Amino acid sequence: MGFLPLGQQTEYVSEYDAGLLFPIARVDKWTEMGIESERLPFYGEDVWNAYELSWLNLKGKPIVALAEFRLPCDSPNIIESKSFKLYLNSLNQMRYESAEVVQAILEKDLSAAAGATVTVIIRDVDSMASLVVLTPDYCVDELDVDVSEYHPNASLLTTDETMGMVEERLVSHLLKSNCPVTNQPDWNFGFY
Repeated sequence: MGFLPLGQQTEYVSEYDAGLLFPIARVDKWTEMGIESERLPFYGEDVWNAYELSWLNLKGKPIVALAEFRLPCDSPNIIESKSFKLYLNSLNQMRYESAEVVQAILEKDLSAAAGATVTVIIRDVDSMASLVVLTPDYCVDELDVDVSEYHPNASLLTTDETMGMVEERLVSHLLKSNCPVTNQPDWNFGFY
């Protein structure tokens, strides 16, 4: 994987640097799990949330915001989380005219690293309350279930063709992702 920032001591970068982003090919993990990249058994997007995004306005005043990053789940690469944080921190001392300018820079750089179009939404910190997902009718967190399988297991997936097409939206606050390098929980960003 070349020079991987994870686990390495790093210096604070005070100038914007898209070169800090470290893409990791998804196909390696898919192959390990027996998933064919041409026939993915899932669809959708990875949603990463950054709760500490900052830059300077043109007068040098710090601007603080929240950001949501949406990566297509079939993008060739994901972005290693420490490199993502270092990259976001490289914006801290940079002056930008507006949040829209920052959004365009983030979308360009992250899309290049992911190999697919990444959508970025920047929100001011006052919008935090509106980000709470309140869908009790669809939240599965309170289901009383027995759990003994904590790792991906394709044999647990079944279909019942007699039911026809079923479409529903399920929400859980219990999901997490694991780092593809260390296989440890990746708590640096929020996921759903």
